[in-house]
Amino acid sequence: MSTKDQELANFIWSVADLLRGDFKQSDYGKVILPLTVLRRLDCVLEPTRVKVLERKKHATEQLGVSNIDPLLRKEAGFRFYNTSKFTFSRDVEGLTSLLADQDQVGKNLRAFIGGFSQEAAEILEKYDFDTQINRMESGGILYQVVGKFASLDLHPDTVSNQRMGYLFEELIRRFSEISNETAGEHFTPREVIKLMTNLLLDPDHDKIVQPGATLRVLDPACGTGGMLSAAEDVVTGYNANATVTLFGQELNPESYAICKSDLLIKGQEAGNVANDNSFSHDRHYGKRFDYLLANPPFGVEWKKVREDVEREADLGHAGRFGAGLPRINDGSLLFLQHMIAHMKRVEEGGSRVAIVFNGSPLFTGAAESGESNIRRWILENDLLEGIVALPDQLFYNTGISTYFWILSNNKAERDRGKVTLLDAREYWAKMRKSLGDKRKYVTEDQIAQLTRLYNEADSIAADENHELHDKVKIFDTTDFGYQRITVERPLRQRFEVTEQTLAEVDSAKPVGNYDDREALLAALRGLVGNTWWKKVDFDAAFRQALAEAGAGGKLPASVNKVVSNAVAVSDADGELQTDKKGTALPDPDLRDNENVPLGEDIDEYLTREVLPHVPDAWIEHSKTKIGYEIPFTRYFYKYVPPRPLAEIDAELKSLESEIQRLLSEVTE
Repeated sequence: MSTKDQELANFIWSVADLLRGDFKQSDYGKVILPLTVLRRLDCVLEPTRVKVLERKKHATEQLGVSNIDPLLRKEAGFRFYNTSKFTFSRDVEGLTSLLADQDQVGKNLRAFIGGFSQEAAEILEKYDFDTQINRMESGGILYQVVGKFASLDLHPDTVSNQRMGYLFEELIRRFSEISNETAGEHFTPREVIKLMTNLLLDPDHDKIVQPGATLRVLDPACGTGGMLSAAEDVVTGYNANATVTLFGQELNPESYAICKSDLLIKGQEAGNVANDNSFSHDRHYGKRFDYLLANPPFGVEWKKVREDVEREADLGHAGRFGAGLPRINDGSLLFLQHMIAHMKRVEEGGSRVAIVFNGSPLFTGAAESGESNIRRWILENDLLEGIVALPDQLFYNTGISTYFWILSNNKAERDRGKVTLLDAREYWAKMRKSLGDKRKYVTEDQIAQLTRLYNEADSIAADENHELHDKVKIFDTTDFGYQRITVERPLRQRFEVTEQTLAEVDSAKPVGNYDDREALLAALRGLVGNTWWKKVDFDAAFRQALAEAGAGGKLPASVNKVVSNAVAVSDADGELQTDKKGTALPDPDLRDNENVPLGEDIDEYLTREVLPHVPDAWIEHSKTKIGYEIPFTRYFYKYVPPRPLAEIDAELKSLESEIQRLLSEVTE
């Protein structure tokens, strides 16, 4: 951003001096941003405003035309227009200044806003700006604030669309940082966006620089549109003649309004941004894009749209969520599936995807859970190109570790069947002043270095002598898969009756409903203190005790089961329990689960790793499950040996001496 633009941004933001006292700091942007939009649109439309008014009057009064929208758009020369008689300027012939009557500024401003065509009016409606007008009127500052903007020259011949875009993004940044308690909901730090767009777009440099390149970019959780703008800047930086069309969807109305304003100000097609929930209402259904990127909210539940999501998941891969559904309290992997569904087919040139995640999508979920099945589908279809671990404390509203996932359905030949992991956790600089939870940032040099590292990962990973060899690792997609096996051991039991056994039987519901309950309990009470090592011996003793207690007839199956379970105790020296076919029954208390690498024979694993320790163990093959996880930190773990005990002991003694010295000074 140039010094001149920075000065302009400072001047606009100086409106905050007028708002102080009547507005909280976090609300400054709710006034400054929409007024900046209004003044820019006013300047853009100024040359044709009077002609638009005349055309409207002629079309309605003399020609009787009902649908005059196309006519007025054509007259204005833009997709939007304004049919009110008001303007910010004081000297436009044929129009009336908003400031002409100090007591009517609010009324005039509302009429000016009401004169905009539908697309622009919708943006302003989302800002809920009428509420802010009321607040400024109540505080007696509306005339001064509007006057400040009336003095701004934002005409296109003075401030180009590109410069206006930079200016507006600077204002958004300031608004986001000053309200840092919620900044992460709608603003991603600039350096994070730049690194992300570099990793997304740089590998496609040769494609982007092609003459006549026409590219479509989607952000399904676009917030204020920072990522879309950054993607456009990178593309046009490679190829100034490339045509970039931006698409977005955002749930928060205010963030949506800011994003759409930014696009409108820069001359982009603002109608490509929708205000809705991407999960339940895909406003870009059927469209495919060259590049997709997003920083969706972390750990946000999707309970409100559960019915819609599950209905689409039932369609399998005919819908967006055929790979699986994550747990209800984190929709991150739903966003990723949504983006994958909008990728271009390989025969159309394919697509690339970049998304910001926390650590949860890497490993949350056991084998064959929703999360694991989604990871499995992505990896088995060779869509995952790489994952980059970022430093912590990069974002405004969270200090947790984050990751970029980069996906492609048209990988280079050398990358097929491979996944690159890049450890960028140590690439950061400390901020002079913290902004919420953001205490670190990534420098320009570090962004350039990480971009090179990612692009040259295959050669770096193969060179053990490379100074950054330990920062890059490349795996086969199957390396992240595993077999979750169930190792069983035989059930061996002894049989005994104790006071605890008696209490357990007494409290069981089937026994409470048994007519001969007292006789049953009396029979067991007579056996307290006895132990049997074979079930048949206990059964014989129990039958005799029942007969002596006067219990009549055969015990109901439910009651007999209660007694059998209560008297049986697992014991390694006890009797082996089998089913009717003579097959050993498993002991649930000795059951174990282990993860075996995907390509390994599980029976060989049992022979090598388990049987030497427990020779009677076996694998229950019917319970084997396939899972996928990406334990990123495990791959980059470095063992740091503890300090020698002598060194620690010497330090403790030194501290004790220092404490004694300080105490003696106090007593003196």
